[in-house]
Amino acid sequence: MGVRWPDALVGVAAGAVTTGVAEMTAAGFKRAGIGSGNGSPLVAVAGAFIDRTPPWLKDFAVAVFGTADKLALYVGMAVVITAACALAGWLRPRAFVGLGLFALGGLLGVLAVSSRPGTSWPDLLPTALGTAVGLWLLVWLWQRSTTAEDAVDPDTARTRRRAVLLWGTGLLAAGALGTLAGRTLSQVGEAVSTVRDRLAGLRVRQPVDVPAAASQNVAGQTTYITPNGEFYRIDTAVIVPRVDPDEWRLRVTGLVDRELTLSFDDLLGEELVEALVTLTCVSNFIGGDLAGNAVWTGLPVREVLARAGVQHGADMVLSTSVDGFTAGTPLTAMTDDRNALLAVAMNGEPLPAEHGFPVRLVVPGLYGYVSATKWVTELKVTTFADDEGYWTPRGWSALGPVKTASRIDVPRNASVPAGQVVLAGVAWAQHRGISRVEVRIGDGNWLDTTLAAEPSIDAWRQWMYVWDATPGSYDITVRATDGDGEVQTEQPAPPAPDGATGWNTVQVTVS
Repeated sequence: MGVRWPDALVGVAAGAVTTGVAEMTAAGFKRAGIGSGNGSPLVAVAGAFIDRTPPWLKDFAVAVFGTADKLALYVGMAVVITAACALAGWLRPRAFVGLGLFALGGLLGVLAVSSRPGTSWPDLLPTALGTAVGLWLLVWLWQRSTTAEDAVDPDTARTRRRAVLLWGTGLLAAGALGTLAGRTLSQVGEAVSTVRDRLAGLRVRQPVDVPAAASQNVAGQTTYITPNGEFYRIDTAVIVPRVDPDEWRLRVTGLVDRELTLSFDDLLGEELVEALVTLTCVSNFIGGDLAGNAVWTGLPVREVLARAGVQHGADMVLSTSVDGFTAGTPLTAMTDDRNALLAVAMNGEPLPAEHGFPVRLVVPGLYGYVSATKWVTELKVTTFADDEGYWTPRGWSALGPVKTASRIDVPRNASVPAGQVVLAGVAWAQHRGISRVEVRIGDGNWLDTTLAAEPSIDAWRQWMYVWDATPGSYDITVRATDGDGEVQTEQPAPPAPDGATGWNTVQVTVS
């Protein structure tokens, strides 16, 4: 059949217009209040893929791409969609096959949208409309290509082919711009700036005072408080939800005596507490950076549940996000003396959108996948026998207690001059605390390090050791002991299904 790259361009252009029309229509529906706001085919396809991601693939994506995992997903989607559309266009001599492939792509988009939580039938219309426009455009461009091939005069044929290429290129650009505009419009309306003023009048009955002794100020060592802009982000939201705080509501349902509904103003009107809490992702590998420490401000969940009246037999709280994500948290972790919070602020600022604005859950001592629900909209008091969180049926443990971990920040696989070398890092065992950190240099004995102050057992603890280094190559290993006297597990294990274990080792060359 020969090489027909202009036909492939026609297919890609038709696909771009399809996506642009669908995204623009979905954004318009969302702003007009038509449907549930889940009409974006790009978000739906990406979300459906994440829903079906096995634990090993999730671990691989986090290990390779880190917090850029969603960007990698979008790039992969763009490559696959572009290739499929190019193939559909290239099949012009077999038009029915090409049209069938293109229509199949649209059908998969519709099915992906229908699979999202809370979807209603109007949410299916943007993708259906975009597919219809794309099919019509594909046929129209094919007809112009055929007219160019049928021209007897070479100059006429050349002119017509050039026109097809110009149309294809122009429509490709228009479709890309439409997609970008649709995604932008769907995210307009964040109200963080207005909330910042409202937070200034908060009543905080237990403010956190972080002592200077909690920081050892070693160059290269992880800072004790993680700045908001550097805090890790791992979640299932393909696009960060933009939630209007004036429209936000939290429902408390399930095995309670009284169902409750709280507004954002209700929370801000309460006497809140501050808590110093380190959050950790279950996908963090040994020595990884998927952990962060912050001062969180919010209302203790136990107070909300006490007002609702938890019924006998309940053992789990199923929290739900605005994007449909769910986490199953042990009821005891929500009601004991730890500061499990409905957080509204992070390090004295409104929650950033990517960290759950306007309200998220923060539960010390548990990995985020079973506790740290962002953009939270419901707390359902239930049982592990009757409900399960998002990740549990995908092969992850139901409970998710944080395992003791330690990390070497400096030096990391480096060459250093002989003499005094500072080894430093952090260790964490949320809600148990860290009582001891040791390092081993080469095959030597374990050596106690100097620990920074520990203002909260729910936060990580810095450590350091001054080493009189002599020339040679060394493996340096760290291990921690928690507040209960349990030594960090030596046996290495991957993150799935309940968190990684093992000691962090780095290679250092002394010259």
